[in-house]
Amino acid sequence: MRVVLVHPQIPPNTGNIARTCAATKTELHLVAPLGFEISDRYLKRAGLDYWPHVDLHYHPNLEAFWQVQQQQEGRLIGFTVRGSGNYLDYQYQENDWLLFGSETEGLPTEVLDLCDYRAFIAIAQPQVRSLNLSVSASIGLFEALRQLRHQKQL
Repeated sequence: MRVVLVHPQIPPNTGNIARTCAATKTELHLVAPLGFEISDRYLKRAGLDYWPHVDLHYHPNLEAFWQVQQQQEGRLIGFTVRGSGNYLDYQYQENDWLLFGSETEGLPTEVLDLCDYRAFIAIAQPQVRSLNLSVSASIGLFEALRQLRHQKQL
């Protein structure tokens, strides 16, 4: 299982996601351009004690990320408000890549076009456009991990 942030903009969101990935032993892939430097103090403050435990992979652009993803294989699951299916209805696999876009733009169309599945997280209040990036990544990751743990117990 891997979490991929495509062009994240807000350091504390990425820091919080890094902490979640460290806690779950999940790879974190950052695809540039980023809205901050990896050494940003706000980024590090959000996950200060956890950075040594983050399995972090940096990709300078989408092309570099695609090369790594194709070598390692696995399905691409794009989380987007424009998703075609609820994230709860998807059957996750251990080698899936969970993709999340920037806080302001979401996943670029060229990324969504390559996804095997476009997942949305249902929001009951129509005036709320989306959830915070770190919340969305945690929701998606923990559902995938829950399903995988349940499958192993069968």
